[in-house]
Amino acid sequence: MRKLLPLSFSLSLLLLLSACSLVKLTRQGENVAILQSNEVAACTTVGTTTVSVLDKIAALNRSPSKVAQELRVLARNRSADRGDTLVAVGPPDDGEQTFTVYRCRR
Repeated sequence: MRKLLPLSFSLSLLLLLSACSLVKLTRQGENVAILQSNEVAACTTVGTTTVSVLDKIAALNRSPSKVAQELRVLARNRSADRGDTLVAVGPPDDGEQTFTVYRCRR
């Protein structure tokens, strides 16, 4: 019974961490929008950014929607000094996603 206590505590901690957002939106990141490619025709492309987060903790897969949300937040934070708009190049893949960075506001 004593051997199961550390194991159950560890599993509980992993489940709790997998439910929490590990990435927080910064004040600068709040100024970056995520749009669709058809919405940036009048914008200037300034580059790309590729971001990644953990999609598994130990052997447990994290929620795909939580991973995608964290990728968007991280991309907004990282690109805030270069542009004000992002467009996803493709869907998340193994906890990684690439975004095109645009400057739309003048």
